[in-house]
Amino acid sequence: MDYPGNLFVVSAPSGTGKSSLVKALLELDSRLQVSVSHTTRKPRGQEQHGREYWFVSKDEFNAMVEHGDFFEHAEVHGNCYGTSRKAIEERIQHGEDVVLEIDWQGALQIKQIFPTAILIFILPPSYEELLQRLNRRGEDPQDVIDLRMANARIEVAQAQHFDFVVVNALFESALFDLKAIVHAQRLKYAAQRRNKSVVFRALDLV
Repeated sequence: MDYPGNLFVVSAPSGTGKSSLVKALLELDSRLQVSVSHTTRKPRGQEQHGREYWFVSKDEFNAMVEHGDFFEHAEVHGNCYGTSRKAIEERIQHGEDVVLEIDWQGALQIKQIFPTAILIFILPPSYEELLQRLNRRGEDPQDVIDLRMANARIEVAQAQHFDFVVVNALFESALFDLKAIVHAQRLKYAAQRRNKSVVFRALDLV
């Protein structure tokens, strides 16, 4: 179905800066709404229930899976993550642009359900820089960091399946690239025909 709203799906290895980039993008673009995923992992730092994630128990998560509440769900680093079907559909049906932060497995599942979804992969400039960022974050023990680095090589290899790739070497440049992708998507013919219907009718284009 060709929904009036756009669905942007952003994925990246842990520590690449995905969440910081999406947060900055949301502050700059009032037309963009974030979809909050469910997870069984514990909150980190200043994360709040219902803001960064809906934090639920494993039993609650499994019940939602059984009820078909998720568009996609996957296990990442030993924790489960899922995307609410209702939350996404309602927003893009009403013409809102939604951005979703999920792992690459979930992103590819979303693409099967929404062929028009725009998949964006954030790459680190190098594995050495990624390791430094994970260490500077100071949130995980060494064994978790080792796991994240091992998974990063698998995750980076999936970038070829995404529509756009942004390298986060310099935050400001990466944010500019992310904004450019969103803006370009809104200027595509189908999107302009939906959003500028009066103009298109006046020009006999519909």
